[in-house]
Amino acid sequence: MTVQGEADVEGILRAGRVVARVRDAMLDAIEPGMTTAELDRLGAELLDGFGALSAPRVMYNFPGATCISVNEEAAHGVPGPRVIEAGDLVNVDVSAEVAGYYADTGASMVVPPGSEASKRLCRATRQALKRALAQVRSGAPINGIGRAVEKTAKSHGFKVIRNLGGHGIGRSLHEEPDGIVSYFDRRDRRRLKRGQVLAIEPFLSTLSTVVDEMDDGWTLVGDPASRSAQYEHTIIVTDGAPIIATLSETAA
Repeated sequence: MTVQGEADVEGILRAGRVVARVRDAMLDAIEPGMTTAELDRLGAELLDGFGALSAPRVMYNFPGATCISVNEEAAHGVPGPRVIEAGDLVNVDVSAEVAGYYADTGASMVVPPGSEASKRLCRATRQALKRALAQVRSGAPINGIGRAVEKTAKSHGFKVIRNLGGHGIGRSLHEEPDGIVSYFDRRDRRRLKRGQVLAIEPFLSTLSTVVDEMDDGWTLVGDPASRSAQYEHTIIVTDGAPIIATLSETAA
């Protein structure tokens, strides 16, 4: 969507605060021995407490309130009996509808102690998101986002997952512009417009450049030995730095 006034801005910011708080609470709660279903139940309870509706459930009848992806799973992981273990790389992706507005966010973490490679992957992906957001302003090319992500990945020795990317958001979970990829696509001539609401989400990987859908019809995986990380913010495009709706409360 493109915001039309202060009411739209406030609606996006309110939804963003909710999903950011749920994301952070879920990440803080992760510990070895818990299942992804248990972690998802926490997310569901928090969303309900905030008066929010799980976006993947509302839009796609997803079998969980949130997406939780572990190790070889890159995205759209279905919560279930999988037990989280020390050293796992866990991604939590939370999207929700609040009073007619949608926001989407995600973050990855390594369950201690974890390998240095997984920790470096998370740091590089956070940096990729930061550098991608630095490209976001009215009139800027959309493919500048992917250029920044790809350059960051290469500088750290990682790959980008080419068939996952960001998207427009606002009045539904996925809107135009679609296909905000994590690599430089010279054919993409689109430019950002003031007021656009976007979900920017780099996906970096140790081995894989593409992911495939598992038999459950949801979970996306690459090489079985690969690890991937994703960090995501919902933002509003301005003539300068974007408004970030999904910052942690401690970073606001």
